[in-house]
Amino acid sequence: MSDGHDDRPHPPEHPHGDGAHRHGHDSHGRQDGPPGGRHRPPGGYRRHGSGGHGHAHGAASSPGPRRRLAHLLTPHSHESADKLDPALEASARGMRALWVSLAVLGATALAQAVVVAVSGSVALLGDTAHNAADALTAVPLGIAFVLGRRAATRRFTYGYGRAEDLAGLVIVLTIAASAAFAAWAAVGRLLDPRPVSHLPAVAVAALAGFAGNEWVARYRIRVGREIGSAALVADGLHARTDGFTSLAVLLGAAGSALGWQAADPVVGLAITAAIVLVLRDAAREVFRRVLDAVDPELVDRAERAVREVAGVRGVGELRLRWIGHRLRAELAVVVDGEATVRQAHAIAVEAEHALLHAVPRLTAALVHADPAPAPGEEDPHLALAHHATV
Repeated sequence: MSDGHDDRPHPPEHPHGDGAHRHGHDSHGRQDGPPGGRHRPPGGYRRHGSGGHGHAHGAASSPGPRRRLAHLLTPHSHESADKLDPALEASARGMRALWVSLAVLGATALAQAVVVAVSGSVALLGDTAHNAADALTAVPLGIAFVLGRRAATRRFTYGYGRAEDLAGLVIVLTIAASAAFAAWAAVGRLLDPRPVSHLPAVAVAALAGFAGNEWVARYRIRVGREIGSAALVADGLHARTDGFTSLAVLLGAAGSALGWQAADPVVGLAITAAIVLVLRDAAREVFRRVLDAVDPELVDRAERAVREVAGVRGVGELRLRWIGHRLRAELAVVVDGEATVRQAHAIAVEAEHALLHAVPRLTAALVHADPAPAPGEEDPHLALAHHATV
């Protein structure tokens, strides 16, 4: 969502000519394959790392009231790939904005916790748990980001990008703990009703929660647009959504002021339900990532891009996988059986070049060239058949 401009980052054009492919290294200078110069199979199969390529298409239009409401009701993702994009990770200002805004959320949650202690409001407790969970999720993500920038080694030949998947699991557990805690408090209050004290302080704390989230939203959106980070803009919009959750605490305070003791725990349960929706969305994304799931549309887009490359007669097995917030590809292309090794290699290079343009967040592709079968010719992979798994 935006107000008329495309909030997504637009990476620089892919260079052409000499140096267009930086062999064996990605955008952070990490070695693209196992250290030590492992031999590659013949047949035009080679790895070329180029970082940060992929283009955003189209501009976001200004949303109407229906789309705004849908955004408020849609759980936001805590997937690590949505937190870090090339513009954000390349900008010290962007990372500083992320940490500063999360510090503000932490301070807001701490102030709310003080009011919870004196008032006994479980609705405010649920909102405090939500804000605290959002703040705490930055810790494992930050650690994973630092680890992910380390160079590959002979033990970790793909680098440390998968640390972000472990961070995702920690984030899911943190959100689950906050939901369970809020639900336990709300149900306990329903079973053992007690009046909420210091209602004016509860109302002020609810407004503080809204103000903190709104400040974070404006700050993230402004900095995100200035540095071209879609992730930071999206996080800002999500913080704005969380601000409306804080306002819901006012309803509980108003109901308690009118003498309805169940208002506070009922609102607490409603906030718990909102946290559970976020948990469901985050857990689905994280576990898909752990199992190497990708959007099938990315696979279709990759196949279409490779089929358009001159010299490619067909596309065999194509695989995509996430390593942290970056994608890697492995595929086989069918080329003329009479092509020389150099010609097959050139086609493989063009295939990877097309993929880097077509697939966002793709940093490297391993392209294997297979000769087109000739009549009566034996399958060139027959020697591997006895290694196949059933």
